[in-house]
Formats: sequence, C-alpha cells, structure tokens
Amino acid sequence: MKTITAIIVGDSRLARNELKELLKPRQHIQLLGESENVEQAFQLIIEMKPDLIFLDINMPEKNGFELLEMLDDVPIVIFTTAYDEYAIKSFEYNAFDYLLKPISKERFAKAIEKVTPHLEGKAKSNSHQLTPESQLFIKDGDNCWIVKLSEISIFEVDGNYTKVFWGNNKPMIYKSLNQIAEKLDESKYFRANRQQIINLDHFKE
Repeated sequence: MKTITAIIVGDSRLARNELKELLKPRQHIQLLGESENVEQAFQLIIEMKPDLIFLDINMPEKNGFELLEMLDDVPIVIFTTAYDEYAIKSFEYNAFDYLLKPISKERFAKAIEKVTPHLEGKAKSNSHQLTPESQLFIKDGDNCWIVKLSEISIFEVDGNYTKVFWGNNKPMIYKSLNQIAEKLDESKYFRANRQQIINLDHFKE
C-alpha cells in the first residue's frame, strides 16, 4: 500500500489533536506536520508537498479558502469544519470530502476509505510545472470550485484577471496570463495570442 502524506491545518489545538488520534491506527498515512494558521500552512505545503490536507475553514486572519487561493497546485482536500452552511453548499460537488466537527470515528473511516484508492493511483511530480492532474482552486463570489487542469479548455485575459473556461463555467481568477503560462506544459497549452492560452486536447483545429 502506497504511503499517503498529509498535513493538518486548523487553529484549534484540540481539533488537531483529535485528528491525530484518528490517524494513528492508519499506518499508510504519514503525517508530515500541522499548522495553526494559513501562513504556516502555505509554507508547509510548499516545502513538504503533501498528498492530502485536512483543512479547517474558519481561522483568524485568513481562512481555508484563502489558503487554497494562494496555491498553484492544490492537494486533495478534506475539509474539517463546525459549520455546515456555506462550506458544504459551495463544495458539495467539488471538494473531495468534508467532515463536520465533532468528527466521529465512523465518518472519518469512510473519508479515508474513499480517499486512499484515489491517492494510491495518483503520481506525484517534482517538476515546477503543473500536470493534467493538478488541481486549481477557483473562487468567484459565493461559488467555489476545485478543478483539474485537464478540464480547462481556455485561459483568457480579462482586465487584471484571467477568465478560466471549462464546461459551461467561466469564472475569473486574480492571476495574470503570464503567471499561469510559467506553470503550464507548452506541449499541451498553446499561447494562441496575447489574450489566450488554449488546451490543445480540447481543440481539433
């Protein structure tokens, strides 16, 4: 069984300790560390590149959503939250899973059973480039998505923002097209003009 690396992010020491106790019997999950705020978590993710994040949403200064917006490549996320309103509504079709506090052993076990085969089949890349399996976090107003790069057909400049197209969706992210281009594989993502980068897998002509 492949070892899955994970970190815990949340401002409550008690909640972090509870998660660590739930993880103890699962030898295939290696806990790389924990953090109590977004800035610490960001550095930990960049340095350790975990497969999985157990992420609280409501934290002081910056919340869990803001952490995901800071990342170019988002690991698999299991939300751990005491609030079942906006988080679940926003992410019920996008986040891998969410656990409502207090987290029961049974519910935790189901989340781990679901995430384990998914992560065992996912290859980790050490390259600075994003892969088709890389995930982007996109927040536009009250709507949130975690989207695989392979699903995105076009990146298009829109003022100081970049519009991201996949399916019927076209929200905007606060990153320049040049910032995005630096992370993309040029053999798959073509800079068609100053305004657009296209995913060649989505176009025949």
